[in-house]
Amino acid sequence: MTQRRNTRPLPKPDPVPSDPAPSAPGSSTPGSSGERRRADNGGLRASHGADPATGTRPLTARSVLASTLLGTDPPWLPTLLLVRVSALFGLSEGTVRTAISRMAAAGDLVAEHDGYRLAGPLLERQARQRASRSSNASHATRWTGSWEQGVVVAEQRSAGDRAALRKAMHQLKLAEWREGVWIRPANLDPERSADARAVVDPQLAWLQVSPIDDAESLAAQLWDLAAWASDAVALGKRLAALTSRLEGGGAQASEALAEGFVVSAASLRQFLADPELPPSLLPPSWPGPELRTVYDRFDDAYRNVLSAFWSPIRVSSDAYGRPKR
Repeated sequence: MTQRRNTRPLPKPDPVPSDPAPSAPGSSTPGSSGERRRADNGGLRASHGADPATGTRPLTARSVLASTLLGTDPPWLPTLLLVRVSALFGLSEGTVRTAISRMAAAGDLVAEHDGYRLAGPLLERQARQRASRSSNASHATRWTGSWEQGVVVAEQRSAGDRAALRKAMHQLKLAEWREGVWIRPANLDPERSADARAVVDPQLAWLQVSPIDDAESLAAQLWDLAAWASDAVALGKRLAALTSRLEGGGAQASEALAEGFVVSAASLRQFLADPELPPSLLPPSWPGPELRTVYDRFDDAYRNVLSAFWSPIRVSSDAYGRPKR
């Protein structure tokens, strides 16, 4: 791979939250450091222990509350609605209110009127989540074949600095090619994720590089694209089945709410894990666009049924969810 310094460094930015982080290619020996590194890159197994075909994942009161507000625009709901949604998962009102108090104390929620809105890292995550649903169309640039590379140059970094760097590089969608060397095709807006740039820029030197060998093979080493595609296909099938139930109305639609909630969250994690590579570096029949189309239809159907589920509370409450007198 040839390297040449940018005469004009990549733009500086400000800080972003946390997700799984990227990493590098290596041997195919199970358990090797190279294989583990590639498995980490971009968190491509986006469901992190969940089965994407079923969307099954342990749900705590915190995860239900966070996911509910992450899917609400603007991200505010009255407390009564938060309690009612949580009840779909067998969570008691006391458990939910305790979780709300803890999230507010941690800065994840802010009390507003008789409800709560997202704050801090969760609010930043919602913005990234929204952008990920439209793939890289919102922040892509024409790809000329060059790659952006960040090399760690900071000395005596703390464990916190290292962890923050990995999380921020994941948000910037770079993969760790070798220890302390992060790379990706330069097809995304260099000014994306200003918060993440503020975390990584003090620790890195930025280069613009061009692979001598096959760039498609390099991308396949850096990201487990087959795994992402497999998960995306499984999620797409599950979303399509749920959409049929939701659009069918009646009891089957209401019964699909809890399952749909979990599968929706798994889909959004999948979008965030998409490395957003140039089309020429992706395998044939890449399922990213199709998954987003299927998800949009599911989301419309889900919101329609959920609105009906919430209507009894809305009818008996004022604009802020307070019971009418």
